[in-house]
Amino acid sequence: MEFSLNGENGKYRKIEQYDPETTKEISEHYKKIIDLVGEDSSREGLQQTPMRVAKSMQFLLQGYEQDPEEILRSAMFKEDYRQMVIVKDIEIYSMCEHHMLPFIGKAHIGYIPNGYITGLSKIARVVDAYARRLQVQERLTTQIKDCIQQTLNPLGVAVVIEAQHLCMQMRGIQKQSSTTTTSDFTGAFERVATREEFIRLIRG
Repeated sequence: MEFSLNGENGKYRKIEQYDPETTKEISEHYKKIIDLVGEDSSREGLQQTPMRVAKSMQFLLQGYEQDPEEILRSAMFKEDYRQMVIVKDIEIYSMCEHHMLPFIGKAHIGYIPNGYITGLSKIARVVDAYARRLQVQERLTTQIKDCIQQTLNPLGVAVVIEAQHLCMQMRGIQKQSSTTTTSDFTGAFERVATREEFIRLIRG
């Protein structure tokens, strides 16, 4: 993976950590793709592009290396709180598995604890761990719900995702203003009153 920090004397220093063999192999495939679409991969502006894309794809799909349930378990705390906990407007950057184009949006997550709570940042990390894979929005919604339900065993979980898909906006039907909304609920959120309260709070 890739990250950056300030080095000595405030100078910018960039550190990259990628498996060299994987990066080299992915890079070679992208070089062939560039040539196959009619470009010249040897020209100056494209010489480093295959390597950059190889690293970029590993970063964008790093979710395969993460265990979302372990993320939640790393910050589970006993707490006698049985009211709704909501983390909303969690940014999502994922890759459509059908065309390998991004879909971008926000997730709204709610759960009602049943003896255990988790760190709020861990919920956002779970979203990211599943989003950073080749995905469809419907599966992503259910995976997040199932992970929270199975790990924390709360009284209920609610997940709503709103996203725009570049595969619809850049190609195909080319509808730039379209938004896709998916939802999934368990337990207490299957009751109409509880679900409506959750929707009201995330809209507010």
